Amino acid sequence: MVIWLLGISGAGKSTLGQMLKQHYDSKLVQSFILDGDIVRSFFDNDLGYGADERRQNIKRILLAAYVLEQNGVIPIVCNISPFEDLRQFAREKFDDYVQIYLQKSLTIAQQNDVKNIYKDNVNKTPISGIDLIFDDPILNELVIQVDRESVDVSFARIKLLLMGKNHSED
Repeated sequence: MVIWLLGISGAGKSTLGQMLKQHYDSKLVQSFILDGDIVRSFFDNDLGYGADERRQNIKRILLAAYVLEQNGVIPIVCNISPFEDLRQFAREKFDDYVQIYLQKSLTIAQQNDVKNIYKDNVNKTPISGIDLIFDDPILNELVIQVDRESVDVSFARIKLLLMGKNHSED
């Protein structure tokens, strides 16, 4: 299974991904977080933030997720993933792809701006949802409107979804 958390910057992908990783660790289930920022850092930030370079970074993440899945490790991907065609590609390539869309208001994300993504990068690098199109995800196993519920409620909904998937496979 590949768990893909997507949404604009500030939607809570890394927070929920870390909670999910801790949950799997407590159950002694092998999982690994593939965070877009960590992947960029591993490659010494050799890619920019234009559409083509974002696509290249996502393809790196796709390959890493594939290798993990094929080796029995659950990849927990935390990435903006603004391109619907690459989401569809993932759905076709993985044995069990679970897409969770963290829907967040761009206005609220800009106001909260915990990582200063919006403040520090406006007019410097393209930002998904502002300078670059963020394709609305068409097919999601779960949509979480993060502005309307607590992180704990969101996490409980993710666990419920994944528990249901595990029971259907038994």
